[in-house]
Amino acid sequence: MAIKRTKAEKKIAYDKKLCQLLDEYTKVLVAVADNVGSKQLQDIRRGLRGDSVVLMGKNTLIRRCIKVYAEKTGNTDFDELSKLLVGNVGLIFTKGDLKEVREEVAKYKVGAPARVGLVAPVDVVVPPGNTGLDPSQTSFFQVLNIPTKINKGTVEIITPVELIKKGDKVGSSESALLAKLGIRPFSYGLVITNVYDGGSVFSPEVLDLTEEDLIEKFATGVSMVASLSLALSYPTLAAAPHMFINGYKNVLAVAVETDYSYPHADKIKEYLKDPSKFAVAAPVAAAAGGGTAAAPKEEEKKDEPAEESDDDMGFSLFD
Repeated sequence: MAIKRTKAEKKIAYDKKLCQLLDEYTKVLVAVADNVGSKQLQDIRRGLRGDSVVLMGKNTLIRRCIKVYAEKTGNTDFDELSKLLVGNVGLIFTKGDLKEVREEVAKYKVGAPARVGLVAPVDVVVPPGNTGLDPSQTSFFQVLNIPTKINKGTVEIITPVELIKKGDKVGSSESALLAKLGIRPFSYGLVITNVYDGGSVFSPEVLDLTEEDLIEKFATGVSMVASLSLALSYPTLAAAPHMFINGYKNVLAVAVETDYSYPHADKIKEYLKDPSKFAVAAPVAAAAGGGTAAAPKEEEKKDEPAEESDDDMGFSLFD
């Protein structure tokens, strides 16, 4: 016969287990466990076995264990984790890829009936079709203003009906009707709300970012830094190329307006003294690209037969 442990012994064992996990793992997923059953939780533990551990418990006990752990070891990185322990939550300690672990957890969702008093997480729509219920059950549909008709001795719903809106509480009539129709509209599982990684806490949406997203955001940030630096005339690495170009333009403008000159400015001054050179340079470039295209057009004109004159037809308009 197994010896039943006291509450104090259970707390000591729990504290020892949590401290061991804090020593071993640096990545933790915080998950809300509302409406998750014990069998479902066992399946999740089994699916994550190998590189992840699911820990459930009272928030006050977990906070106390983290506080004692920080005092003993001097490691205060997990203090941020204590602030996330609000509501019915559990901790998933992992050594694997955070995104893969989240995707694995999301697989274990179980359909659930619409119980009275539950807040609907999604819209519930009853589809049209034969319900299989006998005509004596029409009172349920009449109470909920669902259009029906009797077809071959059974009740048939004519049009789709939005029975419950997201955020509304499930009433007794809605719950009873969905149970009679065999509809389990809700699905529940562990929902990841926060991610802890080496002392940093961030939203799970960050795990969906790709390398392209990061490059795009980095480029946007560099552009903003460059714009701000140029506006304040404050040199930064991002603004340096633009500052050099603007400085070169200023030097070139001074050289054009004064007698001071250098090789690159000489060419600009030469064009400004004789603007016709611009006109000469442009047609030369255009002729190089368009000369080959002009020849076929001339050939086409040569190939066209000459139109017959009035004289060839035996008379003249001027006779």
